[in-house]
Amino acid sequence: MVLFGLIVALPARSQLKGEMYMTAEKTTMEFGWRVYGLGVMALGMVCLAWGNFDSGQPVPKDFPDRTALAYAAAAFMFIAGAAVEWRRTAAWGAAALTAYYALIVVLLMGGRVVLRHPAEFGAYSGTAEQLAIAAAGLIVYAANARIDAALAARLTRVGQVTFGVCAVLFGGAHFFYMNLTVPLVPTWLPPGQVFWAYATGIGHIAAGVAILTGVQARLAAILLTVMYASFTPLVHVPTLLADHSIYFNWTENALNLALTGCAWVVADSLARRKR
Repeated sequence: MVLFGLIVALPARSQLKGEMYMTAEKTTMEFGWRVYGLGVMALGMVCLAWGNFDSGQPVPKDFPDRTALAYAAAAFMFIAGAAVEWRRTAAWGAAALTAYYALIVVLLMGGRVVLRHPAEFGAYSGTAEQLAIAAAGLIVYAANARIDAALAARLTRVGQVTFGVCAVLFGGAHFFYMNLTVPLVPTWLPPGQVFWAYATGIGHIAAGVAILTGVQARLAAILLTVMYASFTPLVHVPTLLADHSIYFNWTENALNLALTGCAWVVADSLARRKR
């Protein structure tokens, strides 16, 4: 009888441990997409406060009703980002952000800049910042939408690959614009500004390649998340405190928060695929 009781109890305990593990995993996943949603909300709030488009959304100054459209875009980003914060509306909010950033920002806005300045690397890296938000939105949608598991897996991989390409472009920007990257590194940080400018550039490229190839991809995404998170206290907050009257300083802080969420979302999605 004792043996029979143990046989019955073992599967129950195993199931309980599995349920506890899945609950912990789900909670961790929610942190990633909620940081992502919070970052997009921050972008929306900054744009609303200034009545202007995000600096990564290059709308011409003479565009008809530009200010009204800027307020509308900012409100949309804030609402869609807020929708991502709740599980019931996360899929809808993520889908809206994916469509907006992929179609409007990247194709219409970013595409125009790339066509006009095809020889400037900044046109590609700037567009990649917006594309990364679309990629993370696609992953969040796939994780929350009631769709076929195979389709969700394909959408997730598309998001991961897209983000990996963006990471490589971010790293390339460090090398193309080393004169702009070096001054951003705190002077007190050993072993020196130039070292960290090169190191972060290499880190971006290495992480992007890892995500694209699947070799240590989750570790790379985790380290990329940590790196983005460190940029806030080391680079963006000090820049904002030095001059809070510059609009670009505000948007860069919000964008970095969104990119931290993007990298976190990718890391979580890679963990699910591995299991």
